[in-house]
Amino acid sequence: MAQQLHVELVAVEETVWSGEAEMVMARTTEGELGVMPGHAPLLGQLAESGQVRIKVAGGDQLSYEVAGGFLSVSNKGVTVLAESASPVRAAQGS
Repeated sequence: MAQQLHVELVAVEETVWSGEAEMVMARTTEGELGVMPGHAPLLGQLAESGQVRIKVAGGDQLSYEVAGGFLSVSNKGVTVLAESASPVRAAQGS
């Protein structure tokens, strides 16, 4: 089994998503950032508007529109503290 990250996506009002993931991608004020297991600790400021994408086991990807906040990477995992976060609905073909 591939190594996993513990991820917490938290908005001001609530925990939006919590679980294990293979990778987290987010846009910070310094640019696009991808975090995988074993990433060095860091603290980044999220861009004013953008997406946080969480790649979970099996190749599925969850996407959330976020506005403002911070992304923290530690030896315990990744925490995204956003001012607001809402799921992006994938377009479904019929």
